[in-house]
Amino acid sequence: MRYATERNFTGAVVEGYEEPVCLLARDAAEALRRAQREVLRRGYSLLVYDCYRPQRAVDRFVRWARDGADQRTKAEFYPEVEKGRLIPEGYIAERSGHSRGSTVDVTLTELGRGPLDMGTPFDFFDPLAHTDSPRVTGAARENRDLLRRVLGREGFVNLPQEWWHFTYRPEAFPDTYFDFPVSVASVHR
Repeated sequence: MRYATERNFTGAVVEGYEEPVCLLARDAAEALRRAQREVLRRGYSLLVYDCYRPQRAVDRFVRWARDGADQRTKAEFYPEVEKGRLIPEGYIAERSGHSRGSTVDVTLTELGRGPLDMGTPFDFFDPLAHTDSPRVTGAARENRDLLRRVLGREGFVNLPQEWWHFTYRPEAFPDTYFDFPVSVASVHR
């Protein structure tokens, strides 16, 4: 869970991430488990970067995007896009489907070898990260297509601007933006 660590575009653990756990609505979690079984049969595994995201984390992303002085992570996450363009160009939004519990950020990894080449890293703010970017070819194109096919068969729909972003349909909570913290205790209350 990337936002429970400092290795994310904000450069710090993000508010609301108390534990590195993936929380999802039951139907989305079951669909993700089925997708995992399929990729395991192919010698791969899913590597999940983010699942449910509290609204307070989304709010933190927006504050970070509006802070033009903080450029610590530019080289890794948005080298070609000016930070002031991240909100207007849709890389950072004030509301996120992640806060409804049916969205995951995910990639494929080869068992024992690490993540597959997807053409860009996760959370790379650039048109190159668009799922169907014509600049992504060869193995990276094949890997993106495989990820989309496997998750699509289980009911996940890809966000075209981010090869890693998938929402399970129908969503269990389509009109709700939750704000409880990411922790096991939050779902055992």
